[in-house]
Amino acid sequence: MYAIIETGGKQYTVSQGDKIKVEKLEGKIGDLITLDKVLLVNENSQTKIGAPYLKKAEVSAEILRQDKSKKVIVFKYKPKKRYRIKNGHRQSYTLLKINQIKIKE
Repeated sequence: MYAIIETGGKQYTVSQGDKIKVEKLEGKIGDLITLDKVLLVNENSQTKIGAPYLKKAEVSAEILRQDKSKKVIVFKYKPKKRYRIKNGHRQSYTLLKINQIKIKE
């Protein structure tokens, strides 16, 4: 059984027990959250597709970590103009463990 969910403007294919990095979500480590923006659920070769979301489906997950990813260097310059700017950026993320995919009948 797997599902396609949407969070943080991105879509993820998940199944039970998967660990995924998503855009930062509110909550503390160990909190249980439910993701209700489920686009598709495939169970025993039966596929249910939402328009755009399935109203009777939800995915429960546990927050494992709230952290920042590796630093990305942003370097801008214009040749022959002495314009050089070097910046760094670390994107915040939340590591989730998918516990269960539920379909309400």
